[in-house]
Amino acid sequence: MKQTQKSPDNNIRAFFFDMKTTVAIQGIKGSFHDEVAQQYFGNQTEVLACDSFDQLVQSVVNDNCKQAVMAIENSIAGSILPNYALLDQYDLSIVGEHLLSITHNLMAMPGQSISDIHEVHSHPMALLQCKQFFHAHPHIKLVESSDTAAVAKEISDNNQIGKGAIASQLAADLYGLQVISESIQTIKNNVTRFVIVQKSADQTILNISKASWKFVLNHKRGSLATALNVMSDCKLNLTKIQSLPDIRELCSALIKDIAEKSKGLKDVCFINTCYLTFTATCFTSLCEFKGKISQSFGNRTRNP
Repeated sequence: MKQTQKSPDNNIRAFFFDMKTTVAIQGIKGSFHDEVAQQYFGNQTEVLACDSFDQLVQSVVNDNCKQAVMAIENSIAGSILPNYALLDQYDLSIVGEHLLSITHNLMAMPGQSISDIHEVHSHPMALLQCKQFFHAHPHIKLVESSDTAAVAKEISDNNQIGKGAIASQLAADLYGLQVISESIQTIKNNVTRFVIVQKSADQTILNISKASWKFVLNHKRGSLATALNVMSDCKLNLTKIQSLPDIRELCSALIKDIAEKSKGLKDVCFINTCYLTFTATCFTSLCEFKGKISQSFGNRTRNP
């Protein structure tokens, strides 16, 4: 069971201000993950910068920090399936979410115009989302990098002239860069959903309004329909469904045998891991929610 809470209210934010919180993020200070951490937990939050999402997850698993901020889907690019796979692999719980409007800005060392910029470095996704802007500036070479804010910091630290970065306004402010062009993304309504993850959910949290439910389905007629009917029984509003293929170890010998005999896989059973995200107003605690779901699912499976 993955539970989700929205961003903390002012009273909870005040609590975070009084208590130093260390949160793992992908990227460095000034990245979009850092921006989410500051907005969700408060401006005094300390961040543990991670080079990759694998490193981010390991920091939680190894108790280097209790929670981490992880991008999970984007309104343009869709679901980030490798991150769903990490949640599944390490059995992490979703305990919060934050929606961030992504605004890409072209920035460089002060005193330059766009005609002075010969190279722009940024994350591949940022470059892709701003591709249309650079069609009007063919003299600029686009170069992929690992992190938006890291490029901004490198330009600032080395006083690199003629080189630009695509990053957030926060990164420009942190590293003293001048924004040459604002909001250069092709599609202006660009929102990324971030989730707050930790090793286990707090069973005592009250007044749950949103949750993510993970379960595994067999390759059987009507199995997904049964699960979705449980949502209806419990008066839940489904907002997201994500399926990940999962080939079980118990099938590996069978799959190998089929491959050797038929020289191809035709009727292999793929077992799906599903994540359902939904909203509800009828449960006061996680325990009550789990009890209601289990009861309804049990009734459905006994009486198909």
